[in-house]
Parts: sequence; C-alpha cells; structure tokens
Amino acid sequence: MNGRAWGNEYRTTVVCVDSYDGRELKGRLYNPFFSEGKRFTSTMELLIEMEGLLEGMRFPQSYTAVRSFSRPAEPAAVPAPEEAPQEGACATFALRVFFRQNASWQGAVSWLEGGREESFRSVLELLLLMDSALLDG
Repeated sequence: MNGRAWGNEYRTTVVCVDSYDGRELKGRLYNPFFSEGKRFTSTMELLIEMEGLLEGMRFPQSYTAVRSFSRPAEPAAVPAPEEAPQEGACATFALRVFFRQNASWQGAVSWLEGGREESFRSVLELLLLMDSALLDG
C-alpha cells in the first residue's frame, strides 16, 4: 500500500475501555484499517496494537527505528470481539496520533463521556490523561 493516502476516518481510533482494575486497561480498539475490532487485555497490548496499526498504515511515519533487546514475540491469539457497540463499559476515547517523533506519539485524545479533549506529547502523557479520566469517571 505504498503511496496510499488515508482518509480522515482512518486517523481516529476508538479505544473502548471495558475494565480498569488495578489501573490495567482492558477493552477494544476500532479503526477502519482493521476488518474488525481488536481486543487488548493489558496496557502493553493496547500500545502494541496501536503501534502495529500505525506501522501498518505507515501514517504517521515513524521518525526513528524501533529498537529492542531481542526479536519481539508473536502476540498471543486473542478471540475476536463480538459485535459490541463502539462504547466502553468504563470509558471511551477517540485517539488521534499526528506525529511519531522522539520514539513516542504526539496527538490528541478525546474522552467521549466527559466531553473533553486534550493534546499529548508522549505515550506517557496519553496514558496519564486516560488514567485521570478513568479515575474521575
């Protein structure tokens, strides 16, 4: 899909948080790039699924090569989500990543139930914003 221009609908990923026990995110991701929603059972799985999505679309392009101590393991097979509404039991976020610089993401996240939107300059800041919404909500 080199040279493919993605429409605006591909730039927003809906993150449905169904559980936040012990500050561990569990839920589903929805983006038109996926044929169906993707489940995640931990915060790390959420980040890996999102990075895979961004790499698959090659948008926004990464400004640095991903480094690791070893080859990443193949993700464990997770059952496909049932046709659930794109709404989380705990919270729903609309996530837009505009840049991937300095080995992180920059963009905006909207907390749909709270009716608020904030910009973030790193994945850490994104997670802290989501945490504050989940603890307040």
